Amino acid sequence: MVECGMVPLKPRERIISTARDLFRKHGIRGIGVDAIAEAADTNKMTLYRHFGSKDDLVVACLRDVAGEAEAVWNGFEQDYPGDPLAQLHAWVRVGAECVGDDGRGCDMANVAVELAESDHPARHVIEDFKTEQRNRLARLCRDAGIAKADLLADTLWLLLEGARVSRQSVGVKGPCAHFITIGEAVIAAFAREAVERKHSRPLQYPATKAKVPRSRRSTARGGTALKGAR
Repeated sequence: MVECGMVPLKPRERIISTARDLFRKHGIRGIGVDAIAEAADTNKMTLYRHFGSKDDLVVACLRDVAGEAEAVWNGFEQDYPGDPLAQLHAWVRVGAECVGDDGRGCDMANVAVELAESDHPARHVIEDFKTEQRNRLARLCRDAGIAKADLLADTLWLLLEGARVSRQSVGVKGPCAHFITIGEAVIAAFAREAVERKHSRPLQYPATKAKVPRSRRSTARGGTALKGAR
């Protein structure tokens, strides 16, 4: 039943939404297209009309995840225009929400673990997504004036990936509970180092031609010594 005021999803959107939910609960291998079609209130013929195969459906679901991540990045820019450091701190807070709100972890990482075939089409989507997200974080660190931007980006990225795995294994009260504290401390340390490096640079003076003093024993054109010398 469609609630009042709610615009019903089109069949393709409904299938993707349903498939994402079922894949998260049961895994890619643990759910079939028949069950997805039934849960999406459609039939297998309609599903295959929109997606040529189950693999195509998996790829579509992952691209849907990527679209949500793009909206989050756009939100950073809208909320803190021209302030990359504030956007970086916002990234940490959103990361903490991802860790705390969902015990199933990252959709992309879960699919990557389950689909071990390196030539699976979903693997390319995952690799491209993860690489772009990390590179985007590095650009944000550089814009924030961090000297070692790539190292900070890798540190934060690994912190987020590790926190989401820890959330799955030991729960929300485990190490992941300190995600914001650790993330903020790491950013502060890198920012402080950048400031210290800036102020510790030695003063640069313009180069001048050194004057060489004339020796008292310098010789004249004929090679004769200084007059008076014996």
